[in-house]
Amino acid sequence: MNLISAVFTADPIKPSGSPEQLIIAALIGVAVIITLITWLKVHPFLALTVGSIGVGIGAGLAPLGAVASFGAGFGATMTSVGILIAFGAMFGKILADSGGADRIVDTLVSRSSKRALPWTMALIGALIGLPMFFEVGLVLLIPVIILVARRSGLSLIRIAVPAIAGLSVMHGLVPPHPGPLVAVSTLGANLGLTLAIGVGLAIPTVIIAGPLFSKLAARWVNVPIPALFVTAEDEGEDITDRKRPSFLAALCGILLPVVLMLARAVVDAVDPGSKAPLNATLDFLGTPMVALGLAVIYGMIVFGRGGGMSRRAVSESLGSSLGPIAGILLIVGAGGGFKQVLIDTGIGTIIANAVTGSSMSVLLLAWVVAALVRVATGSATVATVTAAGILAPVAATLSTPQVSLMVLAIGAGSLFLSHVNDAGFWLVKEYLGLSIGQNFKVWTALECIISVTGLIGVLLLGMVL
Repeated sequence: MNLISAVFTADPIKPSGSPEQLIIAALIGVAVIITLITWLKVHPFLALTVGSIGVGIGAGLAPLGAVASFGAGFGATMTSVGILIAFGAMFGKILADSGGADRIVDTLVSRSSKRALPWTMALIGALIGLPMFFEVGLVLLIPVIILVARRSGLSLIRIAVPAIAGLSVMHGLVPPHPGPLVAVSTLGANLGLTLAIGVGLAIPTVIIAGPLFSKLAARWVNVPIPALFVTAEDEGEDITDRKRPSFLAALCGILLPVVLMLARAVVDAVDPGSKAPLNATLDFLGTPMVALGLAVIYGMIVFGRGGGMSRRAVSESLGSSLGPIAGILLIVGAGGGFKQVLIDTGIGTIIANAVTGSSMSVLLLAWVVAALVRVATGSATVATVTAAGILAPVAATLSTPQVSLMVLAIGAGSLFLSHVNDAGFWLVKEYLGLSIGQNFKVWTALECIISVTGLIGVLLLGMVL
């Protein structure tokens, strides 16, 4: 939360070139990156690195400044996301190797029909996504998504899209996520009312973007299930008599970071800025890095013992989890570097200035501003902060319900059209084993559906509130 506040209070970034120069440089950079990866078959990490520095120089940054900007974005992404991916991979591997994932998946598959499984996954994604950052929820759910798809016989896309939709909708629309909370604070919205409307809007949005869209996405894209988190049962081993953690122990392991982060969010919302010992403790334990690290330790002890694993087996399981994600880490980090280069060029400021003074509906304007900044910079947080800052004077003239709707319009716009400058784009692509074209059909389309559905819901509610 301190990082978000720092971003908001910072002065607007001075554009490094003319508006035309910045926009042309960004468009050419995106085209070059896609061409390098899809046509020349260059590894995404190298393509993103070359494209990012090229965009920075083309947009008017000094060559060394472009390199420094890319490095800063790469480092920040590795700090905020990379460590979480590593912890998530370790947790997922020990969950799979101990038999805990088998226990959870067998329970889900046995108690849900094939028709109901996508709906079950959407519910799980939404519940886990309520207190969690999208990236944290995804790394926790990936083992379950992959194993449910493998055991149920349904396509990977049919299972993954509903879960991802639940995570993304909650991240963009519902406090206590940082984006909506920043907008609530900046615009002076009522937190309780915004939360209530946000949850009400999230339900139909998850349904449309999750179980319903997954039917169409599964027809567009058919990929094999990645060879991740392979368990003894998947390899044909008879596990009838094998010792496995109980369903409750496995479920508690997954929910441990969820509960810790939710507790931190509740305390921050009820008593923000308090230095009381309980608040300080929950602030520490609820930090995503700490919460996931504790989940790994829990897995080592509870899953290891529950699965009858020796200390050597636990160590080997954790060690073997990191090799397969090395490429993912580099690609996601490079995506974050590209995003930072675009931010440092000031293209977000150019877009904000262009729409100031527009005569369109304030709710539609809020969505448009956030969507444009999101597309340009790849950052939902920057999009939220920018749009909220621009529209704060307008919000002062609106009724309480309208201000809450403006918060949600900004949140919906901040999710629009995720593409190659968004680290989340690469995270989903690599975990699900998709090509860039397939990821546009699945992930980018999913984010657009969430964003537009959220906007339509906000506009309809604006007619009656």
